[in-house]
Amino acid sequence: MVRPMIDPAARKADYERLRDDLLEIRQRIADIEATADSPDGLVSATVVGRGELSELYLDPRIYRTTDSKALAASIVDTIRDAVTRSQEQLFDITRQFLPPNAKFEETDVHTGPFLHQLDRKIKGEL
Repeated sequence: MVRPMIDPAARKADYERLRDDLLEIRQRIADIEATADSPDGLVSATVVGRGELSELYLDPRIYRTTDSKALAASIVDTIRDAVTRSQEQLFDITRQFLPPNAKFEETDVHTGPFLHQLDRKIKGEL
């Protein structure tokens, strides 16, 4: 069995390019901020990065009702909407590392892009 020759300089350049890409992506992810409002406008949630809750606003009018279950559901739904918006931004940031036909709904935005690149590397496409 003949082993392929590996060019150390090319390998180093590949790793440096990957490192630079990852550093840029990490910074762009850190800059993500997404806000969602409940349909009634009483709840607003902001998430950052990969969907970490950074701000929650509850309009004082929420105290006019005693339906705590409805309020809790509204808060959860609003946060979920904000997280989805942040994940859409993450998908856009990592799109260059995905197959051309990748769809947001079918992609794990946290690992999908990097697994695709790894598959391409293994197949010798990179």
